[in-house]
Amino acid sequence: MNRREMLRATGSAVATATVLGLPAVAQELSPRDKDAGEPAGRKVLVIGAHPDDPETGCGGTMLLLRQAGYEVVCVYLTRGEAGIAGKSHDEAAAIRVRECEAACRITGARHIFMNQIDGDTEVNRRRYAEMRELIDRENPVAVLTHWPIDAHRDHAVCAMLVLDAWRRLGRRFRLFYFEVMSGEQTQMFAPTHIVDITAVSDLKRRACLCHESQNLEPIFDGWHTVMELFRGIQGRCQRGEAFMQHDGALPSLPI
Repeated sequence: MNRREMLRATGSAVATATVLGLPAVAQELSPRDKDAGEPAGRKVLVIGAHPDDPETGCGGTMLLLRQAGYEVVCVYLTRGEAGIAGKSHDEAAAIRVRECEAACRITGARHIFMNQIDGDTEVNRRRYAEMRELIDRENPVAVLTHWPIDAHRDHAVCAMLVLDAWRRLGRRFRLFYFEVMSGEQTQMFAPTHIVDITAVSDLKRRACLCHESQNLEPIFDGWHTVMELFRGIQGRCQRGEAFMQHDGALPSLPI
């Protein structure tokens, strides 16, 4: 038996049909909807600090969720205004918005741009409220975002704002963190879930390379391909994406 046959025989750590265990969650009633007796929608928000963060961090999972019937909403905290050398903030933002639109056409995600500025993101009362109001309005069953311990300040800011919203909205949606360029940016990441993205890895790469202004091909192949292969080994599949779920409490022993 070769490695590929062995992988098919053993299966992956997380089945594609139950990506991050979300189908079961979609049947539950969110706290806000219980009185009305209406089921929560099948919607997942992926919130990244910059254009290309959601796609590189969990583009494969986004594709699988769309295939499973979920609405996927890609939320960009900034428009990547500081991300193109020699371009003004307005010029860079216009280019990167077009790139996001192209990537979202591949992933099937709806996109939302928030109004923070690349390289100058803020954590304050107003910014907390903006994030909380956006998530409350969209009412997802799950949110995927940056891991808070990250060398990029904008990534850490994004995670802090989402974490605060999760707490203040009564933890009514599942919260997962994804990784980007682990070791260089994401630090001390210990995943609780591996999603098998083998079937959609090529499509994920196409979506990521829509961000042409970022010269992503060497970064993707040098970092994200390696991460996918490593997480695949952990998940007993060919290629994987890793997530850490924020449960908010440790289980108690029945003693």
